[in-house]
Amino acid sequence: MFTGIVEATGLLAAIRRQGRESVIRIHCPGLDLSDVKLGDSIATNGVCLTVTELGKDYYCADVSGETIARTGFADYQAGQRVNLEKALLPTSRLGGHIVSGHVDGVGRVKSRARLGSSLELWVEAPGELARYIAEKGSITVDGISLTVNAVAGAAFKLTLVPHTLQETTLDDWQPGRSVNLEVDIIARYLERLLSGAPASPQGGLTLATLAASGFVK
Repeated sequence: MFTGIVEATGLLAAIRRQGRESVIRIHCPGLDLSDVKLGDSIATNGVCLTVTELGKDYYCADVSGETIARTGFADYQAGQRVNLEKALLPTSRLGGHIVSGHVDGVGRVKSRARLGSSLELWVEAPGELARYIAEKGSITVDGISLTVNAVAGAAFKLTLVPHTLQETTLDDWQPGRSVNLEVDIIARYLERLLSGAPASPQGGLTLATLAASGFVK
């Protein structure tokens, strides 16, 4: 699990294609790797990847064909910056929101405008994700926990302060760029609970059983 609070940016130093899959090498001198070991997870632009090779200032990871098909990795090129976050520890501050590192879909930056020292971006999400995106709710974009400031259909607005721009890749984003989106996991679970869909062949939760339990009234 992650928080969406980016710890450092890294450089996608190399991509080695292997059929439908890839092996990537991330150069990350700004990320403390002293407590990382092989098999640990690092969110790379919001994608939970397993460390398969580790050096003093770099790590390597395998990217499956499924991940490439469902994330912005399909468009990535060597030389671009990526947002990095190590897996959450039980003692860590939850400064953002709960992030799984499992991307729900790929969005596109629609527009970019400067507002004094801040930056305003509009991002278009896939239509099937629109119902999970709410004004003043949380969303993870390329691994960054951000607040949705406005919603228009499947598009949403982000207003970004200078500190966030400095610590992430956000200032690189231009209209047309693809970004990895992970919606708030709480919205996903609430939808499941309220839908009444069976959780197992033996039965499931319904609005009636939720009401009887005091979850809804």
